[in-house]
Amino acid sequence: MNLAGCARRRESEITAFQRSSPLPHRAVIIGAGVIGLSIAWRLAQQGCAVTVYDRGTAGRGASWAAAGMLAAAVETEPGEEGLLELTLESQRLWPGFARELEAVSGIALGYRTEGTIAVALTHDDAEQLRHNFEFQRRFGLDLEWLSGAAARQREPHLRPGIPAAVLSPRDHQVENRALAAALAVAAQRAGAALYEGCAVYEVEIAGGGVSGVVTAAGRREADVVVLAAGAWSREIGGLPADCVPPVRPIKGQMLALRMDPAAPLLRHVVWLPNGGYLVPRRDGRLIVGGTVEERGFDDSLTAGGLLALLDGAWRAVPTIEDLPVAETWVGFRPGSRDDAPMLGPGGIDGLVVATGHHRNGILLTPVTAQTISRYVLTGRLPDGLHPFSPARFVAPAPVAAALPGAAQ
Repeated sequence: MNLAGCARRRESEITAFQRSSPLPHRAVIIGAGVIGLSIAWRLAQQGCAVTVYDRGTAGRGASWAAAGMLAAAVETEPGEEGLLELTLESQRLWPGFARELEAVSGIALGYRTEGTIAVALTHDDAEQLRHNFEFQRRFGLDLEWLSGAAARQREPHLRPGIPAAVLSPRDHQVENRALAAALAVAAQRAGAALYEGCAVYEVEIAGGGVSGVVTAAGRREADVVVLAAGAWSREIGGLPADCVPPVRPIKGQMLALRMDPAAPLLRHVVWLPNGGYLVPRRDGRLIVGGTVEERGFDDSLTAGGLLALLDGAWRAVPTIEDLPVAETWVGFRPGSRDDAPMLGPGGIDGLVVATGHHRNGILLTPVTAQTISRYVLTGRLPDGLHPFSPARFVAPAPVAAALPGAAQ
C-alpha cells in the first residue's frame, strides 16, 4: 500500500461513512483514558453499541499522570496559533461538561475556577512574560498584567520581590483522576461495555474497511474502531505501516507535596518560568510538574528530574521546603510530530483516530468527545477539525521524473 493510496482512503472516508449501515454502529474504542471514555460516553448516549478495551486499568495512563490544568490562554505560545481555536472551544464547553458528568456519575470532579497565575522570578523572566502576554493578548485572551506586589496579594506565599505576573482568570483546573473515574461510570451507565486488562492486539481489515479487533479475550466485530490509545497507539497491529498514527511517548516526571487542606499555600494554579507548574488540590495535595523528556517508555524516576521540579517550585514558593512528599510518578504524554492532536479519519474506512493530544488531553476532552462522536454517527467532520486530520502527516505521492528522451 502506497502513501497516495492511504491519502485517497482518508479523503473518501466521509463518503464511506455516509454509505454505511443505519445506526447504531458497533463501535470499538481502543483505550480507556479520558479521551476514549468520553467518546464512549457520548456514543452510548446516542444509542451506539460501544465496547471499550484497555491494556491496563481504565484511566491509569496519561489521564492519571496529568495535572488537570485547563489552560488555553497561558499555555498558548508562538507557533500554536492554529490550536488556539480548538482549545478555547473546549475550555468554553468545560463548565457544562463538568456539571453533566458529575450529575450522571455522582463523582465530584474538583473543578476549580480561581484561575492561573504565570509568575516571573527575575527581570529577564519578566521580559519574557511581557512578550508572551502581548502575544496572547493579540488573540483577545482575557489576561491581566500584575505587579509583583499585586501577585503576592493574591498568593502571599510567592517569593518576596518577584517582579511581575500575569493572571488568567479563565484558565481553570479539574481533578483529572476523578475525571477518569467519572467517565468510566458515565460510559457504562449509558450502556458502554468496558474491558480492563484486555489488550487489543490488532485491528482486522476486510474489504477495504475495518471489520473488528482481535483482543486478549478473543475477536470482536465492529463497524467503527476508534484508536484512542494515547502514547501506545502505534503498538496496535493490523494497520498498514503508512496509516499508523505517528504518535510517540513524551515522558513526564511529577510529584505531589502534602499541604494542610485547611491552610493551603496556594489557591491558584501557578505557572513557572521554566515551564513547570504548581496545582493545588482541595484535598491538600500540591502537584508539581512536569518534566518533558524524549525517553521512550522509560518509566524511571531520576534524581535530576525530581531536583528540577523541586528547585523550580522552591524558587517560586520557598515555603514548600517544609512540606512532605506525598507521591512521585511518571506519565507518557502522546505527542504528534507537530504537538497537535490527530482527530478524524484514520486512513481506512471505519477507522477513526483520536490521539496525539500531548499536554492538552484533559483540556481537549469535551471537544474531542463531541466532534469525534458526531463524526462516527454522521460521517461529517466539523470544519474546525480538518487542520487536525491525521492525513496531514501523509506525504503526497512523488511525481515521477521524465525519462531521458521522453516526449514532453
